[in-house]
Amino acid sequence: MGHFRSFTDGIGFFLQGVRWVARNPRWWLFGLIPALIVFVLYAVALYFLGTNLGGLAEWATPFASGWGEAARKTLRALVGVVIFGTGLVLSVVTFTAVTLIVGEPFYEKLSEKVEETYGEVPSGHELPLWKSIPRSVKDSLITLGYVLLFTVPLFFLGFVPVIGQTVVPVLGALVSGFFLTVELTTLAMERRGMARKNRFALLRRNKASALGFGVLVFLLFLIPLVAVVAMPAAVAGGAIMVRAKLAPV
Repeated sequence: MGHFRSFTDGIGFFLQGVRWVARNPRWWLFGLIPALIVFVLYAVALYFLGTNLGGLAEWATPFASGWGEAARKTLRALVGVVIFGTGLVLSVVTFTAVTLIVGEPFYEKLSEKVEETYGEVPSGHELPLWKSIPRSVKDSLITLGYVLLFTVPLFFLGFVPVIGQTVVPVLGALVSGFFLTVELTTLAMERRGMARKNRFALLRRNKASALGFGVLVFLLFLIPLVAVVAMPAAVAGGAIMVRAKLAPV
């Protein structure tokens, strides 16, 4: 029961972020700018992936060339769905990291404003932009490495009948959700001088809350354009979560 309560608490932090940006529409619009830029780039990339699925599926299944037409087309259609699904999941997970890197000054300011409404803002650990961006890139690449460590096996499990259509999507949402929380809480945790290793350890200790927050964001980000609209709220919710539960001031 305690884990379920923590999971719902995580959902609640995102909803608090939504309420914050609803009360501060100027900051919501401010946070849309980098999200919109990255969304357009990702939309173009997914379009090209979608238009080349046939060739990619054929390349991935050369062994099926001698099969009957019906069996070959069925297999390659399934492979195409799995490839596009994997690309979609990776785009959702990496969208947050790339948007936070591109919009570092935007979201740093937005996160600070959120904390200001709750009281004193932690200080003393600020880095100049020329240091903070390379560090953000490095941390995001390491996080992506962890994501791939889980998603690559899930990709192949996606071909297993029944399990691939039931268990794998749930596991994928949990994994993606956790690492989305990692990304969205980074700004507030770095403001408290927490290194990557400490941030990961703190979120593992609060796994249920991290999953509640991240899985909801992941599911919302699967909907076209919602990722753009919800990104400022997700950043605000991450700041609130850190301040209220993970690392109170």
